Amino acid sequence: MRILVLGAGGIGGYFGGRLIEKGEDVTFLVRNKRKQLLEKNGLVIHSVKGDISFTPKLITKVDNADPFDIVLLSSKAYHLKEAINDLKPFVGNKTVIIPLLNGVAHISPLKEAFGDHKVIGGLCIIETTLNKTGEIVHSSAFDRLIFGELDHQETDRIQQIADTFSGTKANFVLSNQIMQDIWHKYLLITVMSGVTTLMRAPMGPIRASDGGRDFIRIVFKEATKIMRAYKAPIADNIEEEHMKSIESLSYHFKTSMQRDMEKGLFIEGEHLQGYLLGLATQFNIEAPFMKAIYQNLKVYEEML
Repeated sequence: MRILVLGAGGIGGYFGGRLIEKGEDVTFLVRNKRKQLLEKNGLVIHSVKGDISFTPKLITKVDNADPFDIVLLSSKAYHLKEAINDLKPFVGNKTVIIPLLNGVAHISPLKEAFGDHKVIGGLCIIETTLNKTGEIVHSSAFDRLIFGELDHQETDRIQQIADTFSGTKANFVLSNQIMQDIWHKYLLITVMSGVTTLMRAPMGPIRASDGGRDFIRIVFKEATKIMRAYKAPIADNIEEEHMKSIESLSYHFKTSMQRDMEKGLFIEGEHLQGYLLGLATQFNIEAPFMKAIYQNLKVYEEML
C-alpha cells in the first residue's frame, strides 16, 4: 500500500522511517525548508531500537501525486486547518486517514473535510524530539502507534492496514476500542501537560512536593467529571490507573508541551485544556484547577 506521512518530524519521521525500513512505499509531505534539509542530509533516526538513515521520498503541497492508500497525519493541532488543505490533493475515494494528534477536537473537522468513512482513529505514545541538526532522537524503548475503526468494527480495510504495519521494529497496534484509547490518552496528557506547565517543573519534583500528588489527583478528578458528563468512554478506574503511570515516570520526565514552552514554541492548550473547559461550560461544571492551568497557558501564548 502507498503511505503518505504528513510531516517528517519526530512522530511522523520515526514511524514512517520504521515502515521504510521494512520495505513499505512511504512518501513524506513536508514544507519546502524541511524538504531541502532532508534532500541534503537524509532522514536520520537515532533510536534505542537501532539507528537508521535514508533518503526518503518527499513531496510538498504543490507537487502532483496520485491519491495515497493511507495517510498518517502527525501535525500539531494548531496546524490542523493548514494540514487539511495540504492533504486534499492527495486523498482519494479509498484513502484512509489515521490522525495521530493529541485530544479529540480534531476528529470532527477531519470528518467534515474528507467524509466520515475516510477517517479512522489513531494515537501514539512515544518520546521523540528533533536535535539541532534536524535528526530524530527516539530516547526510550517505548514506541506504540494504536489505530482502529472509530465504530470499532473489524473491517477488511483495517486488517489490510494492520498487515501493512506488521513486521516493523516499531509497535503498531490494532485496537477494537480505539475511542476509549483516545480518550484515555487525552485525559493523561491533558493532566500531565497542565500540571508540568503550571509548575514549570518535571514530574518528579511535583510528585515529591508536599501536596503534589493530591494536586494531580484533583486535576484528574475535575477532568474525569467533565468527560463523564459528556459520556466519554473512559474506564471507571482510569484515574488510579493513570496515577500509577505517573508514579512510574522518571524524576526528570517532562511533557512535550512543557518542552515546547521552554523553547518558546506554540502549544496545544486550546486543543487540549481549552476543549475540555468548553465541555465543562456546556454541562455547567466548575473546574477551577483546570481553569488556572488554562489561564497560565493563555498568558504564555500572549507573551510569545
